[in-house]
Amino acid sequence: MTGLTLYPAIDLKDGRCVRLRRGDMDQATIYAEDPGAQARVWQRAGCRWLHVVDLNGAFAGKPVNAAAVRSILAGVTIPVQLGGGIRDLAGIAAWVEAGVHRVILGSAAAKNPALVPQACRGFPGCVAVGIDARDGLVATEGWAETSTMTALDLGLRFEDAGVSAIIYTDISRDGMLGGINLEQTVALAERLTTPVIASGGVGSLADLTALKQAARDTRIEGVIVGRALYDGRVDAAEALSLLAA
Repeated sequence: MTGLTLYPAIDLKDGRCVRLRRGDMDQATIYAEDPGAQARVWQRAGCRWLHVVDLNGAFAGKPVNAAAVRSILAGVTIPVQLGGGIRDLAGIAAWVEAGVHRVILGSAAAKNPALVPQACRGFPGCVAVGIDARDGLVATEGWAETSTMTALDLGLRFEDAGVSAIIYTDISRDGMLGGINLEQTVALAERLTTPVIASGGVGSLADLTALKQAARDTRIEGVIVGRALYDGRVDAAEALSLLAA
């Protein structure tokens, strides 16, 4: 098995780098006023990817923190994946041209699934699908709405679309530092051929060790870590070493 990729999360709200609890915009902790500077911190630590989300954009259905995203792109040389408020081909094109390596379709993938294969054909290797689940059911619009579709059903729908990765987040775990929902993440990865990135709940190196063991012989490719990195519960260098081994 190859190592897992660590994706430090830079969540943008009102131009700042924040972390939420369970996706609640009213429970935002500000960690950095300058997202570009924070991105450089993670690059200097040895991280090989960044996971960036325009939180305001996810609710608004259009990019809101574009200036902050551009400051991140200008400040680092490592690839960036971006989600939040990207709803159409024009939006995807704009961000790919701006230097985003991988665009994440979340609400758009759930509500307009025909967009995903179109996007994959137009921008091969540059499209990921974000599946955010509450009690196993897909949530959209910045997690404000919950659908009747299961995460697995949505993932299977895009198996042959050319998606570069599925980012799976258990909303109830996100920002709570209580550990990843390994059972659901592994169950999803075992059914898909598309690589899966785990997200939501990492609170310690022990959580990353558990994920690495559970990910063996599955399509789990990486893990997104947010609050635990900012709080110092997880050291980036130690996490990188653990996941790469």
